[in-house]
Amino acid sequence: MAERLDKHVLKNGMVILGEPMEAVGSAAFDFMLPAGASLLPEGCCGAGSVISDWIFRGAGERSSRQLGDALDGLGLHRSESVGSAHISVGAALEASNLTDALNLYADVILRPSLLDDEFEPARQLAIDGVRSLDDDPRQKVMIKLREQFYPYPLGRSAVGDIDELKSLTAERTMRIVKDNFNLSQTIFSVAGKYDFDALCGQLERLFEDLKSAQEPLGEVELGDRPQGPSAGAGRYIHIHDDSAQVHIGLMTGTVKPTDENYYNARVAVSVLSGGMSARLFTEVREKRGLCYAIGARYHCLKDAAGVMCYAGTTPDKAQETLDVIVDQFNGLAMGIGEEELARAKVGLKSDLILQSESSSSRAGAIGGDYYLLGRVRSLDEIKDNIEQRSVDSVVAFLRNNRFGEFTVVTIGPKKVTTN
Repeated sequence: MAERLDKHVLKNGMVILGEPMEAVGSAAFDFMLPAGASLLPEGCCGAGSVISDWIFRGAGERSSRQLGDALDGLGLHRSESVGSAHISVGAALEASNLTDALNLYADVILRPSLLDDEFEPARQLAIDGVRSLDDDPRQKVMIKLREQFYPYPLGRSAVGDIDELKSLTAERTMRIVKDNFNLSQTIFSVAGKYDFDALCGQLERLFEDLKSAQEPLGEVELGDRPQGPSAGAGRYIHIHDDSAQVHIGLMTGTVKPTDENYYNARVAVSVLSGGMSARLFTEVREKRGLCYAIGARYHCLKDAAGVMCYAGTTPDKAQETLDVIVDQFNGLAMGIGEEELARAKVGLKSDLILQSESSSSRAGAIGGDYYLLGRVRSLDEIKDNIEQRSVDSVVAFLRNNRFGEFTVVTIGPKKVTTN
């Protein structure tokens, strides 16, 4: 079945994207608001987590309880997330309730109550979220890894910093909302069953008359913000924890989604960690028994990208685990087999098929594509590009783009040595 992308741009610059899925009775939508962790003022790390909760504690003429009841009454499966560039708020629901849901979300985005007595509960939830990382060292090590790897402020934690959250005030947070909820830089995406003409008409009525109060933000300019260290190639930090485990995170740079070798990079990562037959699982866990969990994945922002890897092991095996992982990364350029390539491509296409069946996944994907690439890739385009990869193309990419120095973060009772 031919794929179709719907697109409309409001006069205030807000982009509306849609991908119809006629076989489903649901719809999913997502507002990408330019208030991500890298765009926050200094001293406000974690404010995005507070904001994504606070704006739902009353909006328009509804109190917090009334808004919650209205959203629940529509059967929404809500989703909120904070990334480097955006706060994303959206939901999946029965398609017939989409119009009413967008009316409510317009209030949340344009007319949040932001009451002082609702601020403290939102801030406390964000603080609790940071503290909960102590009980989830796997997530914590990967957050710290991104902080170390990406140039500041791109890698700034979206979860937050406890000291900065404690000093955050309602007044300052309200100012962030007013300054950063900029319609000219907002992307709205929808997937599933919808009427695009009716949808655009509704969004025009809700958003177009309210012109953005500030000038467009444009792209993130690192020079406009205080600079920390650049990308952390070769950097190692250790967080001491008296436990029986060592959690290892490592990351190395690779090409961005706009690069012509993007699909070669994705296939290479799938050879490395695309399942139980992939190299990391086979060589590190199965053959040597060095760890109980291991995996790698491609990770990107608009301005940088890398391959990130996690391994959970014991203190006595941590050093060997790290050494073997690095060997497996570097060994890819020595060559891959046709069977490895075939498995990697099947795995990537399977992920694509699963995504194509979820309206929530597609809504997020088309918005993300538009932000990263300035256009939306069709599923057929992605599939065709995966199919076109060959052993020669992947190995040539790996030899011309050898993995460089690794940024490493460990949590546990024992440090490791990095080269």
